[in-house]
Amino acid sequence: MQNMGEGSCPFTFNTDPATFKVGDSVSYRVTGGLEGIAFAGVLMEVHDDHVVLTSNPEDEASRMRATRESRPLVREEDVC
Repeated sequence: MQNMGEGSCPFTFNTDPATFKVGDSVSYRVTGGLEGIAFAGVLMEVHDDHVVLTSNPEDEASRMRATRESRPLVREEDVC
């Protein structure tokens, strides 16, 4: 991968929950045993108090409810 030096990321994420829209790429977190690991996902639904995201837009079963904040938080038990 190119540009993988210190402080570099190959993805562009929307980190402003006020501007979230369907199709945005986000970095999200998971509680529990996966805490501390960054995941990349796509917003499938945007609501006033939460979002629905997925790491695979082609798989409807992989959709997860998350908090609506700069880096959405998914509960470990909701991970698909």
